[in-house]
Amino acid sequence: MLGIAFIVIVSLYLVFLFPIFSHRKVEAPRSARYDMQMKKLWSAAQTSMRDHKPLRAEKALLTILKFDEKNAAAYNRLGILYAKEQKFDEAIECFEIAQSLDNNPSSLHNVGLIYLETGAYEKAEMAFEQAIELESDIPARFIALAKAQEKLGKIKPAVDSLERAYQLDHSTNTLRLILALHELTGDAAALADTTARIEEQIALNSNTPARKRNATKPSARTTSSAKRIAQSNSRRRQI
Repeated sequence: MLGIAFIVIVSLYLVFLFPIFSHRKVEAPRSARYDMQMKKLWSAAQTSMRDHKPLRAEKALLTILKFDEKNAAAYNRLGILYAKEQKFDEAIECFEIAQSLDNNPSSLHNVGLIYLETGAYEKAEMAFEQAIELESDIPARFIALAKAQEKLGKIKPAVDSLERAYQLDHSTNTLRLILALHELTGDAAALADTTARIEEQIALNSNTPARKRNATKPSARTTSSAKRIAQSNSRRRQI
């Protein structure tokens, strides 16, 4: 009876467990090689993009996706590459796949930029709004949204988007974009107010370095006191 039970246990092991364990043993060294190969491919892709070698970069990224078809970062990089090459359909497809794999605001923003470039302004507006829902502390997202809204003739929402960007960056360039929108509408009061804000921001920016220097620079009284203390310590050491 015990012999039969032993045979059954051994049989179960050979049928179910042994293939799993043996498979793991075979895959262990392959996994290490796999990681090393992925690192090499990523390095090749980044270097090629930096050196303006798009074909080499594309080959490296496609090879990564051949082994890891759910790699959102590779799709995102490939989309950026295609966008630079003005292959907008391919870029949009890559960004959309990346977004489906990883709910990333950068992918949404990138695809919005492609829609903006190709004149699909409603889709661009939607993409930027979705990106902002996920990440609302990046001024560039609101500036891009304002551009899409301006193209759609939504001047008031575009101004509001730029005002939200200005709350984040306090940039005179953002204020100038707001000024340009007010010029389109011919709103004299808004033009005067925005012009005053630009001048105020410029003055504030020019004063900020001086304030920092004054905050870190010791006063004449402090410097004089420090010198007297140093001289006193020196005399003590000599005594």
